[in-house]
Amino acid sequence: MRGTLGLVFLWFGVLKVANVSPVGALVADTLSFVPLPASFVVPALGVFEVAVALALFTGRWLRPFLPVLLLHLLGTFLVLVLHPGVAFKDGNPLMLTMEGEFVVKNVVLIAGTLVVAATLPRREGHEEQREESRLPVSTTSR
Repeated sequence: MRGTLGLVFLWFGVLKVANVSPVGALVADTLSFVPLPASFVVPALGVFEVAVALALFTGRWLRPFLPVLLLHLLGTFLVLVLHPGVAFKDGNPLMLTMEGEFVVKNVVLIAGTLVVAATLPRREGHEEQREESRLPVSTTSR
């Protein structure tokens, strides 16, 4: 799962960095409220996606990257709210346009990210805490 997600984010990120992403304009329009130029924001998202890909490939820095990745993926749903005319055919929320499908497929990327997060090895020290919490507690005082 990590490798597949890594490949997807590497691909998406490189396209944004190279300024050839087919969704670059959609991303720029959706994030127009950000007080930075789209010429910076879109490639910056691409750099973030490449960094996520590297974290996924190597297994390093996943704990800090995965929550931010979830926020990033949830942010893609802003298109549905801010640009419903772009996402839905004739305003019908059941009829997605190509852009709408591009956004809704992120549900799968979110699920994959949650699977990766759920399968991370436990941090050292947390096992000891859980072992201590399983010890019987004496109800009588001496």
